[in-house]
Amino acid sequence: MNVLSERRALVTGGSRGIGAAIVRRLATDGAKVAFTYAASRAPADQLRSEISEQGGTAVSIKADSADAEQVSAAVDEAVSQLGGLDILVNNAGVTSSGNVESVSLKDFDRMLAINVRAVFVAIHCAIPHLGAGGRIITTGSIFADHTLGPGSAVYAMTKAAVAGLTRGLARELGPRGITVNVIQPGATATDANPDTGEFADAMRERTAVGHYGRPEDIASAVSYLASPEAGFITGISWNIDGGFAA
Repeated sequence: MNVLSERRALVTGGSRGIGAAIVRRLATDGAKVAFTYAASRAPADQLRSEISEQGGTAVSIKADSADAEQVSAAVDEAVSQLGGLDILVNNAGVTSSGNVESVSLKDFDRMLAINVRAVFVAIHCAIPHLGAGGRIITTGSIFADHTLGPGSAVYAMTKAAVAGLTRGLARELGPRGITVNVIQPGATATDANPDTGEFADAMRERTAVGHYGRPEDIASAVSYLASPEAGFITGISWNIDGGFAA
């Protein structure tokens, strides 16, 4: 079902993990997709080739989300390569664990730059290109509302910030027919967040379903919010967390 046929999407941080799953799902649903990657070109090239071989359209763009100018340029390039923009998915994000007294100012600034400022910059640059039916979706975290324990305060703060930004933007952009939402994943198995080890065991015990989710679970939710069926949904923080917050 090509529910996103003729739609044009940009996914930041789209070459691996949850981002790559989102890119694949949007392409499968018929969208033309551009995605950014920060450094490693090989996974980006592989993903682009995979989608092209399946008859889809994918464009990879090298851009470090910590650099506001590169984020802005990535939006412009996506618009140029795709012929416009209908869907923006802010997926790029980083975390650095540690109690507040052990988090360096450098790590603090980097998390703010990528998890918050880059989201604002991408939205700021994308809005002029989004018409009625436009979609803005940001990957947040269940930690914005519920933390497992010490060591995640700064990360949780950044994800709470984008949830607040989303609610405000929903009011601003609703009259223009543009929806703005946050997906808040819980424990999701990726290379950067494996479902094995002490931390994974603790997370798994807190979920209602008793296991980690898959990147595809998050991608399904993003695809729905990007679809025409979700036109009456805006300003929400949608927990995709296996019941972690239940």
